[in-house]
Amino acid sequence: MIRPPYSSSHLLWHRARAARPRPAGAAPGTPTMSSSEAIRALVETFGSYCWHRALLVRGRRTVAGLLLAGAALLGGGCTTVRQGEVGVKRTLGRLDQQVVMSGPKAFNPFLTTIIKVPVTTQNLEIRSSLPSKEGLSIASDISILYRVKADQVPGILQTTGLGYENVLILPVFRSAAADVCARYFAKDMHSAERSVIEKAILTQMNGVLTIRGFEIENVLLKNIVLPGGLAKAIEDKLESEQEALRMEFLKQRETRDAERRVIEAEGQKRIAVVRAQGEQEANIIQAKGKAEAMRIEAQAVRLTNQLINRDLTPAVLKYKSIEAFRELAKSQNAKTIITDGNTPLVNTLAQ
Repeated sequence: MIRPPYSSSHLLWHRARAARPRPAGAAPGTPTMSSSEAIRALVETFGSYCWHRALLVRGRRTVAGLLLAGAALLGGGCTTVRQGEVGVKRTLGRLDQQVVMSGPKAFNPFLTTIIKVPVTTQNLEIRSSLPSKEGLSIASDISILYRVKADQVPGILQTTGLGYENVLILPVFRSAAADVCARYFAKDMHSAERSVIEKAILTQMNGVLTIRGFEIENVLLKNIVLPGGLAKAIEDKLESEQEALRMEFLKQRETRDAERRVIEAEGQKRIAVVRAQGEQEANIIQAKGKAEAMRIEAQAVRLTNQLINRDLTPAVLKYKSIEAFRELAKSQNAKTIITDGNTPLVNTLAQ
């Protein structure tokens, strides 16, 4: 900033003093000026004052601008590495092998930059055609879930750069998907075999990318679209299989019904047999009971007869006859008695 040897007020005072006329009796050599020259000097002094004031104001604005620029430069030398990110310093084109963790970081903006790389799980979605064992192209949406290993970020930036998805991950996926899907039929991608295909692609990708600093967490095949003719053939086949399953179900149901009826008939038969056997055994038991009763009754009669025969001696029989005659004699009815002298035969006649 240009600064005058004297301030504007001092210069104006000196020029005004020089413009005054010399008084009487003044010492010789004192400068004197006419009135016109004095007016001219005053005008020049005023113009110089205005010019110097403008320079002063402009200089102050320049200093303020320089201060603001310095503050802006100092503020640009600080950045924040967010959670889920790591940073790598690059100084004059050379990458630092030490990873910068999350938090505020200061650096020299003229020499250094901080490259930030996310280390959380990333979802890379693409639309691709997958080959099948029949040689068909199957369209599908694919989600590749991967994660960058934090401690290997400097090596990734040095060997691959920030475009690692297009440079490394996608080519490896396309190669692995083509290799794995070519072993399976197109219909397998619509069945439970799809999970087997996804795991095989995942294993093959990790075999290549793990040593490069990437971890593939999952590979998902979505929205699989089969060719029109194949889709119709698969639908027809599925309908035929469903019809065959329905007929097999009906056959099994009829078989179960027939078996149930046979079992019921056998049950009824066994019930009838058991019932007949029971009735037969009951009749046998009843007959045995009757026979036993008759045998016991016969034995009782025989025993009774034996007792009677043993007790009915001739003397007893004669005594009983005499008593019978005695009772007949007491009766008022007319009677006819026929006897051989031993046992009477009585014929009773009504009066």
